[in-house]
Amino acid sequence: MVLALVMLAWFQAAAAQDAPRPVKVMVLSMFKPEAQYWLAHWGSIEQIAVPGLAPDNPVVHCRQDGACLAVLGMGHANAAASMMALTLSGRFDLRQAYFLIAGIAGISPEYGTLGTATWAGYAVDFGLQWELDAREIPKRWRTGYLGINTRHPDQKPALDYRTEVFQLNEALQQAAYRLSRNAVLADDEQAASYRARYAQAAARGKPEVVRCDTLSSDTWFSGRLLSQRATQWMGLLTDGRGRYCTAQQEDNATLEALRRAGAAGLADPARVALLRTGSDFDRPAPGFSSASNLLNFETQGGFAIATENLYRAGSPLVEAIVSNWARWSQGVPSE
Repeated sequence: MVLALVMLAWFQAAAAQDAPRPVKVMVLSMFKPEAQYWLAHWGSIEQIAVPGLAPDNPVVHCRQDGACLAVLGMGHANAAASMMALTLSGRFDLRQAYFLIAGIAGISPEYGTLGTATWAGYAVDFGLQWELDAREIPKRWRTGYLGINTRHPDQKPALDYRTEVFQLNEALQQAAYRLSRNAVLADDEQAASYRARYAQAAARGKPEVVRCDTLSSDTWFSGRLLSQRATQWMGLLTDGRGRYCTAQQEDNATLEALRRAGAAGLADPARVALLRTGSDFDRPAPGFSSASNLLNFETQGGFAIATENLYRAGSPLVEAIVSNWARWSQGVPSE
């Protein structure tokens, strides 16, 4: 009898250990500097190894209250592979989990400055285009980019890839903005000095929390004309509803992996919030070249405050979900 009870207890403990860990909110960083402020503030955490994650970031970091963080890796391929590994691992129950994509980005001076935190309603893939050499474009064209299987840069393509545009849950975006809009964001003198070179009011101001939209592309770009195409492409693919303000590499890949997990009943794609903070400008200030803007992006002073502001702007949403799980588990609260 005693042996039977011991065996039963062992099997129950083994089953509990193998059961998927319920997650309330999963923060998704792209590389370690984006994760550092989260982990520093979270304190005591458990590290859970997940097969298929990138070798340099093989574990998911979890608090006991249901908040976790994973580092996916930079670029489309890493983000998609890591996100699929995470959702298919069986280590976590993500069916009710909220996902917070939180990473740095290039930012348009029309909508923000170094350190600005942006909540996106649309993610558009800037890389899924045809491209002509800029030195050989037709004389009347403003750009060498055009939609795949189109005849002109102003023509909207058929969305044959089905990953060109993602529209995020508007109610969740509104809630995230409402919770974070009064957050005190980090700033520093180097960033303030650099942004003073720009003419736009948004660029010259202090970092704040705003709502605007993001483009994904593995190719970094710099320059006024490419930024004009980014603005045009965002408007074209969202039928004028999207407002381009940040450029990054991973989001469409991450969102597609989550959509496929959703189709398999493993996650809820409607529970995804997308936060990007400005680490550098997407175009040079007057009197400076596009090449200098790109090659010297680290001298702008935005990297350190952008990584810190991911936590400052994102943590109000994370803590609201965890502390009020009875409400959030049923969906995004109206207020």
